[in-house]
Amino acid sequence: MAVKKNKPTTPGRRRSSSLTYEELTKKKPEKSLLKIIKKKAGRSKGKITVRHKGGGHKRFYRLVDFKRHNFDVPAEVKSIEYDPNRSAFIALLAYEDGKKSYVLSPTGLSVGDKILSSKDKIEIKNGNRMPLEKMPPGSFIYNIEMNPGQGGKIVRSAGLRAALMGVEGKNAQLKMPSGEIRLFDKKSLATLGQVSNADHINVRLGKAGKKRWLGIRPTVRGKAMNPTDHPHGGGEGSTPVGMKHPKTPTGKPAMGKTTRKKNKKSNRMIIKKRRKK
Repeated sequence: MAVKKNKPTTPGRRRSSSLTYEELTKKKPEKSLLKIIKKKAGRSKGKITVRHKGGGHKRFYRLVDFKRHNFDVPAEVKSIEYDPNRSAFIALLAYEDGKKSYVLSPTGLSVGDKILSSKDKIEIKNGNRMPLEKMPPGSFIYNIEMNPGQGGKIVRSAGLRAALMGVEGKNAQLKMPSGEIRLFDKKSLATLGQVSNADHINVRLGKAGKKRWLGIRPTVRGKAMNPTDHPHGGGEGSTPVGMKHPKTPTGKPAMGKTTRKKNKKSNRMIIKKRRKK
């Protein structure tokens, strides 16, 4: 997938870029795999609980199968499609038993390819899904289950991949895209390959309007507000934060403060943290 620079015909296009979408093979989605999204604009019971959300382009949700529990039934790739709800592309599969489903598409997958999901050792091929214990060390994987049978929860964004470092005892050791080294149950399923659309990170939106299409509203700096609206507010002219550490609008420490619980059960599964500290 290539990134093209737009011609500077307007100020909004002067520094913007976009994907060529040459990998996509179908424009209209499968109707049977669509669902209506009810927008909430960051509100719960009418009150704003998450700031800077609202608007966004109208879209349907694609029912993506993150579990792929239709074991040992070969599936043919019918199309590679765009999904407005995620950064990665999705692939439409048609199983031999007549079922259809969307899955996260790996890099290099094309129409006509046959892929398989199994609990046994199968061919080492992009798009095939199997337990971690059945994969060779050094494999690149994505859409990984945190617990067996739960469905893929992590490494699902465009261009991401984790590396299987080895299997010992009941656990498999993975190196995550963040650099963290973590243990997973060796019976957890994962898909071979790297998530598609790796060039997503290189796209420049170029104008505020594109952010609004994504459902992101403008963000105002705390130091530009009044003291009643934000801890950073007040002062004459351009002033610094005025305190030892930055804070959120509600007064909690922000920007660098660790929010993970110290006694969280899954901490024992982390061998090496992504942070250097």
